Formats: sequence, structure tokens, C-alpha cells
Amino acid sequence: MSDLKKYVSKRKKSDNAFAENYDVGYSDFKIGIILRQVRERAGLTQEEVAKKLHTKKSAISRIENHAEDIRLSTLENFAHVLGKELRIQIQ
Repeated sequence: MSDLKKYVSKRKKSDNAFAENYDVGYSDFKIGIILRQVRERAGLTQEEVAKKLHTKKSAISRIENHAEDIRLSTLENFAHVLGKELRIQIQ
């Protein structure tokens, strides 16, 4: 286990607020990273995606870097532009 993972694990056990915020923050971060990776694999720039979504490049950048408040319809549209289907699972 890396030092970072050890620190996070220890901190989560001792600080409930950190544990809750860490998990939410990580999920938001992960969504943005996934969107960026899929966009890059599709060979599209942020500007090209923005044009297809009728928005600005800065909006795409915000989504990819801070996806904490993204609407489901925006995620669906983003996926569609990339030629993908959005699936949500509850496990």
C-alpha cells in the first residue's frame, strides 16, 4: 500500500467529515477524468466537443476538471457526442 493510501485510510478512520468529503470529491474527480479520457480516445478536442454541445470550451474544461455539479442530461449529451452510451449502475 502506498504512503498516500495509508494516509487516506488512517485519516478516514479518524475524521468522519474527511471520509465523507473524500469519497464525494473522488467520485466527482473520477467522472471528469473518465470524460476527458473518452474524449481524447475519440480524437476530439474540448473545442470540438463544445461546438457539438453548443457551448464554450471553458464549459467542457469545467466539466472535465470539476464534475461535481453536472446534470445527468449533460452527461448523456457528452457521451452521445463521443459516440458512447451513458450507463448508471447501483450496486
